[in-house]
Amino acid sequence: MLDVENVTKEFGATRAVDRVSFAVERPGFIGIIGRSGAGKSTFLRMVNRLTDATTGAIRFRGRDVLALKGAEKRAWQSDCAMIFQQFNLVPRMDVVSNVLHGTLNRRSALATFFNLYPAEDIHRAIDILDRLGIAEQAAKRAEALSGGQQQRVAIARALMQDPQIILADEPIASLDPMNAQVVMDALRRIHEEDGRMVIANLHTLDTARRYCDRVIGMRDGRIVFDGTPEQLTTGVARDIYGADASFSEAATSTSLARLDRPARAKETELL
Repeated sequence: MLDVENVTKEFGATRAVDRVSFAVERPGFIGIIGRSGAGKSTFLRMVNRLTDATTGAIRFRGRDVLALKGAEKRAWQSDCAMIFQQFNLVPRMDVVSNVLHGTLNRRSALATFFNLYPAEDIHRAIDILDRLGIAEQAAKRAEALSGGQQQRVAIARALMQDPQIILADEPIASLDPMNAQVVMDALRRIHEEDGRMVIANLHTLDTARRYCDRVIGMRDGRIVFDGTPEQLTTGVARDIYGADASFSEAATSTSLARLDRPARAKETELL
């Protein structure tokens, strides 16, 4: 389905992404991990065509998406939805209108200007919100929702595009552990139930192991690991993050159980 061939992105003398190559044969849930500055976000932005590559090719079902222009490029961005760390919602707009923004690429400029949507799109938006457990928030302003709810609105907006690929750039980085779990559960369920490919940039190893079918590790713009979650050992993680023997996975964990353990230990001491 997806073939990435020697993709490189240079910013002046800096090579943010360095000859990245891999292939995806069927829809999967793929996690890309690595420290900040490893090139993860730049790579996803190239796939979505928010950023142009310097060299290389990204082929989806045989078509090089890096060569698309104009209407074909916009159509690809509908097929390849993007979810961001900071949600990118319109704060003062109601939730259902934010979700309906997922249809902008296929609507006329006049309809967009007057905020006119077909009834079937409105019903579909509410159905998607219901699927994500937040239909009761449809009439509220986006800014009134919690971070986890806002990220689910962003996922709903992506689903309104009916994409073949969902790209998620650090979707849980700004969320607490409970909301992080809800968001990742939602993305995994969408992958399994809809058969959509999901590629997510992640910081935490436990999240990658729990939700991903395949994990790609990036360091200094290059792929240094490509394997199953079971192959993502602590030693491999040290190499990906460029860490020494003092590296502790607990420091990157989003697990509720792990985070709660120090609190329980403290309670035991007090008793």
